[in-house]
Amino acid sequence: MPREDKATWKSNYFLKLIKFLEEFPKCFIVGVDNVGSKQMQEIRIALRGKGEVLMGKNTMIRKAIRGHLQKNPHLEKLLPYIVGNVGFVFTNDDLGDVREAITSKKVAAPAKAGSIAPVDVVLPAQNTGLGPEKTSFFQALSIPTKIAKGTIEILNDVSLVKKGEKVGASEAALLNMLGIFPFSYGLIIQQVYDSGTVFEPSVLDMTTADLRLKFIQGVHNVASISLAINYPTLASIAHSFVNGLKNLLALAAESDVSFKEAEKLKEYLKDPSKFAAAVAAAAPKAASPAKEAKKEEPKKEAKEEEKSDEDDGGFGGLFD
Repeated sequence: MPREDKATWKSNYFLKLIKFLEEFPKCFIVGVDNVGSKQMQEIRIALRGKGEVLMGKNTMIRKAIRGHLQKNPHLEKLLPYIVGNVGFVFTNDDLGDVREAITSKKVAAPAKAGSIAPVDVVLPAQNTGLGPEKTSFFQALSIPTKIAKGTIEILNDVSLVKKGEKVGASEAALLNMLGIFPFSYGLIIQQVYDSGTVFEPSVLDMTTADLRLKFIQGVHNVASISLAINYPTLASIAHSFVNGLKNLLALAAESDVSFKEAEKLKEYLKDPSKFAAAVAAAAPKAASPAKEAKKEEPKKEAKEEEKSDEDDGGFGGLFD
């Protein structure tokens, strides 16, 4: 099959990208640094039936999006994030499930000199199995070692490379010599687009319980502010009614004014002994379970004595 010319390829790419933008309301903007072709193929297989992966040059992606802004102006929010080596994963499925499928396909990789460390690299205390002739590598990196049974042993955990720093030639050589692959590479989700909204992937970590808690905290804050400035809102109106009733009860207690809700309060204030009688009546009910427990204890002791007599065959008392 003859290979299509460059103009045809570009035209088909624009049509494919626009088709995906119209067909899928959700997508991930992913970074593809250090991702090989074989690994990309495995990612496409893992996303089969869940989403579509599309890569391309940033200039072509921007041009296609700008040409489609008249139909969907929300796509303009994607333009600031089309920077660097990025691509798209389009989907109609649950964003959390698709994200898990994307991040699960990572490949361990050795440290290369000059590469930027994506994570901190800590060399653990261990017996390296290397001979004494390799001591110079450890001395160059100021790693404390000793010779144990003819091999080099690292005495303490050592922070070899920090996240965001370049990996030096000595560090890379030592890690490769020890057979340590400290890095793992795959598609890195940078931003999430959902029906015109762009947000950080960390938002997907929030559960329904987290959202409910944040909503309740917001309602509490609105109610507190409303009560402080005496401005009624739906969040504070219930508290305002309760506070108003408390004020009315306080006025009724200090004056001859009375109403239905204040009658019982006035009755208690006139004769506090009624309140004491009510408390005393409630006390026996609370104490009754304790009494029943005490009554059951002697019964249990009596049963245990009967069992001990049976075990002795009725002759236990003869040998006391």
